[in-house]
Amino acid sequence: MWKEIMSKFEKAPSQKKVVRLLLERGFRIDARGRISSGNIRIPHSQVAKEAGVDRRVVDMTVKTIMADDTLRRIFENLRSIPLLVNVAPLLNLGVIIIHPEDARDKGILGEVATVIAKHGLSIRQAVSDDPYFVEEPKLTIIVDGQVPGRLIEELRQARSVKSVQVL
Repeated sequence: MWKEIMSKFEKAPSQKKVVRLLLERGFRIDARGRISSGNIRIPHSQVAKEAGVDRRVVDMTVKTIMADDTLRRIFENLRSIPLLVNVAPLLNLGVIIIHPEDARDKGILGEVATVIAKHGLSIRQAVSDDPYFVEEPKLTIIVDGQVPGRLIEELRQARSVKSVQVL
């Protein structure tokens, strides 16, 4: 699906930057063409600054999205989530980042979750990058407490895991 969305902006690389930013941040576009996170409006000028484009590019991107039924429905329903990775140490949570062999394979999350559960840890959050949207997708898992060395070694042995990073 991401390829289909991005293909609609192939001839407009600046608009493609804006679309990528909106998707990465989970910013939605309401029926009036306003960008927001939840009910907090985000000025087009701020989106432009972050994407490294002119504000008019953001305006045009929003118009393009609103004119396409599929894109409009997608962007009207986006939602951002809090990723705990940067605050995990402050909350006494462990962070495990899995770099998969092939992120398009089935069962990666299940395999990793099974290994984690065997070590008695509870998963608080699991966020997987979409392999069709991110160049080097990873699986970020936040667990209760510290990550034991035995768990890291066992995860490295998993069929679908290329490498493991612990923060």
